[in-house]
Amino acid sequence: MSKWKPSLSFSQIVNMNVGFFGIQYSFGLQQSAVNPIYDFLGASPDEIPLLNLAGPVTGLLIQPFIGALSDSTWHPKWGRRKPFFLIGALICSICLLLYPFSSSLWMAASLLWILDAGNNTAMEPYRAFVADKLNDDQQPIGFQMQSFFTGFGQTLANLSLFIFPLIFIGKTGSLPTWVYASFFLGAICSIGSIWWSMHTTSEIEPTAEELVEIRSRKSSVLESIFEIFHAIGEMPKVMWQLALVYLFQWYALFCYWQNSSKSIALSVWNATPKDNPELYEKAVSWTGLVNGWYNIVTFLSALALAGFAKKYGAKSVHMICLLLAAAGFLAFPHIQDKNLLFFAISGFGIGWASMMGIPYLLVVSDIPKERYGVYMGIINMMIVIPMIIQNLSFGYILKHFLDNDPRNAITFAGVLLAIAALATALIKPSPSKQSA
Repeated sequence: MSKWKPSLSFSQIVNMNVGFFGIQYSFGLQQSAVNPIYDFLGASPDEIPLLNLAGPVTGLLIQPFIGALSDSTWHPKWGRRKPFFLIGALICSICLLLYPFSSSLWMAASLLWILDAGNNTAMEPYRAFVADKLNDDQQPIGFQMQSFFTGFGQTLANLSLFIFPLIFIGKTGSLPTWVYASFFLGAICSIGSIWWSMHTTSEIEPTAEELVEIRSRKSSVLESIFEIFHAIGEMPKVMWQLALVYLFQWYALFCYWQNSSKSIALSVWNATPKDNPELYEKAVSWTGLVNGWYNIVTFLSALALAGFAKKYGAKSVHMICLLLAAAGFLAFPHIQDKNLLFFAISGFGIGWASMMGIPYLLVVSDIPKERYGVYMGIINMMIVIPMIIQNLSFGYILKHFLDNDPRNAITFAGVLLAIAALATALIKPSPSKQSA
C-alpha cells in the first residue's frame, strides 16, 4: 500500500468497521448459545472443551493462510481484503440458518466447524484492512472501533438469549424455539453488515510498483504456507512477547465462556443442566444478560481506551485492563445474588475492550506494511493455539483438579488473567510505540 494515507472522517472509520458487527454477533452466539445447546443435547461438562475445538483449529489453519493469500490479491472491482469478507460472511449466514436444526451433538459440532471457518475467513482480513486503510495517527481509533463493534455485536447476541425466550416460548424439535430466532437474526446481521462496509468503503489502490510486486507473488496454497513459515522466522521480538500474554489470556477466556452459564446456575439457582433443566434454562437466559452487559461495557469503554493508550501507552492500558478482568472473574463464582453479577463482569467488559484492539498497537509498527495480512493471521495463531491447548487439556484439569465444578473453572480463569497481566509488564514495544 502507498506510504501516504489521507485521514478519514469519524463516520468513514465507523462505516469501514460496521462489518465487524456481524462477525462478532456470530461469535457472541458461539460464546453464549453454542455451549448451552451442547448441554441441551446431552453433553457432560468435561466433554464441552473438546466440542469447542472447531474455533481454534479452524483459526489456526485458515487465518494465516487467508492473510497470506489476501496480501497477494488485488482485483480492480473487489479490492484486496473485501473478497474474503464476502465469502466468509456468506458461509457464516448459511451456517447460522442451519444451526438451530441440529438434532444431535455430532451435527451441532460439525456445523460449528464450518461456521468458524466462515468467521475466520472474514475476520482476519479485517485487521489488515484497518492497517491498510488508516495512517499511524488513526490506527488506534480504527482498532478500537473494531472493539466497539465487537461489544455491540456480542451485546445483541447475548441480549437475544434473554429477550427471545420471553417472546418465543416452547420447543421446536430438540431445542428451545428462541434458539432459532437468535441464529436467524445472526444470519441477517452477518451478511448485511459486511455488505454495508463493502458498499461504503473503498480500498486504497496499489501504486504501479506495488501492483507489480503483488502480481509477481505466487498465491498458491503451497506458496502461502511457505510465506507463513517465512514470516514466523522473521517475526519481531515484540510479537513473541505478546504470544506469552496471549497464552494465559485466551486460555482463561475459553474457561469462562465454556462455564459461565453452569457457574451461574450453581451459584444462584443451585441447579445443573441434568438435575434441573428448567432452572438451567433460566440461568442460560441470565447469562445472556450478564454477557450482554459486559459487551455493553466493552463498546462504551472501547474508544476511551484508544485515548488512554495514546496518553499512557498501550502496554500500561492493557495490563490494567487485564487486572480488572481478573478481579471480576475471581469474584464471579462466589456471587449468589444474580444482580451483583453485573458488577463483577464489568471488569471483564473493560478487559475485553482492550483485548480486541490495544495489543495490535503494540506490534503494528514492527510489521512490514506489505505483510499486514500474514502477520495479522500469525497474531491470530497466538490466540487459537492457547484455545487448542485449553480444549485438549482443560477437560482433564476440570475433572481431576477442579472437582468438575464450573465455578472453580471461573476462578482458575481469573488467576490466568492475573498472570497475563504480569506477562504484559515484560513486553518491550518499539520506541515509536511507547506512547501509542
